[in-house]
Amino acid sequence: MIPAAGKTRIAVAGAGYIGQAHMGVAQHSATCTLAAIVDPAPAAEAIAAQAQVPLYATLDQLLVEDRPDGIVLATPNQLHVEQARTCLAAGVPVLLEKPIAPTVAEAQALVDDVERSGARMLIGHHRAHSPIMARAKQVIEEGRLGPLVAVMGSAVFFKPDEYYAGAPWRREPGGGPILLNMIHEIHNLRMLCGDIVAVQAFASHATRGFAVEDTVAINLRFASGALGTFMLSDTAACPRSWEQTSQENPAYSTYPDEDCYVIAGTFGSLSVPTMRLKSYATPADRSWWKPFDEEIVTMQRADPLALQMEHFGRVVRGEAEPIVSARDGLQNLRITEAIVEAARSGRIVETV
Repeated sequence: MIPAAGKTRIAVAGAGYIGQAHMGVAQHSATCTLAAIVDPAPAAEAIAAQAQVPLYATLDQLLVEDRPDGIVLATPNQLHVEQARTCLAAGVPVLLEKPIAPTVAEAQALVDDVERSGARMLIGHHRAHSPIMARAKQVIEEGRLGPLVAVMGSAVFFKPDEYYAGAPWRREPGGGPILLNMIHEIHNLRMLCGDIVAVQAFASHATRGFAVEDTVAINLRFASGALGTFMLSDTAACPRSWEQTSQENPAYSTYPDEDCYVIAGTFGSLSVPTMRLKSYATPADRSWWKPFDEEIVTMQRADPLALQMEHFGRVVRGEAEPIVSARDGLQNLRITEAIVEAARSGRIVETV
């Protein structure tokens, strides 16, 4: 293990739920260390005291008094662009939590700044660091499924009433599962199946009756020609979501017999995250009357947030390029906004 004095010093801005998760992995990292917390809220004082690190009210104060090697921005969405630019101007690498920006227009302007300056920015789509995702991507890239044809996905779960009572803004447009949850799924699907070029969607709020959707049926067209369907709902009593199947977050009950993605090609199909692979032994002799060869693809589980922090440390030190770039963050947001527009208008919305 690298001595604390030699570790990459990471500050975390935003002491909420996800910010505290970043703090925890930085404190337990073999190569990084938590250097400071930035948050003006009074509650942050106890968090900083417990972590035994300095607390600063603003990024400007941190950068003047105790400049870190890298900064995690886990602050409210509306602050992302302004605070990211503060870090860029100071030349400090950033791990910016998703979404990259509140709107596509703001995200595009930030991406232009990042690419023009050559700044090091990693977008916090932490599932991109999941060993499950890496193994599934490897199976697909090895051609074991053949050319991809169909993708079936789901993120169906039940958010309790207090989730909305505690934050009434979640009942309004911008607070529903498309913008809060689907953006995670978009990056996963892009990792596994390539770019999404067009979407269709039906949205409903029939169950809760809020101004925002609670259930959405989505069609996807990929650049490869593959087609996908995705069912999204935060009011369905069902465990077919990443959180409830991946076993990566102990905060959720998990069901290891369930999957949230099935990717099918002309030779076989892979169910994720159970990693059940069904394929034809002889691709030249394929038929629905023929039995599949069946196997469970071996893999190892690890905390993707911890792996993300290790990767961010390498990005900060110039040892790696971000595996989720600012442009990736922009495209994820663009597709998510396209789903909102498709549900509103009833049209097919292109995303490129």
